Amino acid sequence: MTRVWQWNRPVTVREVLEDLQQERSIAYTTVMTVMDNLHQKGWVRREVDGRAYRYTAVSTRAAYSAALMNEAWSRSDNPAAALVAFFGMMSAEQREALADAMRIVRPGLPGASGHPAEEAVDGAVGEPGDEPGDEPADEAAGEAAGEAAGEAAEDPADDAGPETGR
Repeated sequence: MTRVWQWNRPVTVREVLEDLQQERSIAYTTVMTVMDNLHQKGWVRREVDGRAYRYTAVSTRAAYSAALMNEAWSRSDNPAAALVAFFGMMSAEQREALADAMRIVRPGLPGASGHPAEEAVDGAVGEPGDEPGDEPADEAAGEAAGEAAGEAAEDPADDAGPETGR
């Protein structure tokens, strides 16, 4: 999927094969099987082009990532703690991206909007340079992070989705 998303255009098995072969040895039939599996699972659509198929991603990488995050969050028995833990793991750049996303989702909100969701995010993650333990959410974040790690260990990714690097 990574190759299909990178090119952002219909691709053939041969194109993906040649690209992958720059990094490692891989058989045409292996790439063809993976592309067919992705098609069967609904991750790509294909159109006949001569004697080959051209494959196109059904959704963007961003939409796929969002679906994964939503699925993981919805499986939590404590969604608020999971969010606090997630926000606590974010870098300053990721927190800025989150703030930008909140402004897109909620147009008209200034940086310090007073919107409860943004306040919750800001309060949960603190500001860059804050020391751990400065926020009351740190304890909940630690507990939620432990729960999230346990959930991940109990629920390994299945092969229903595209694999990274393909």
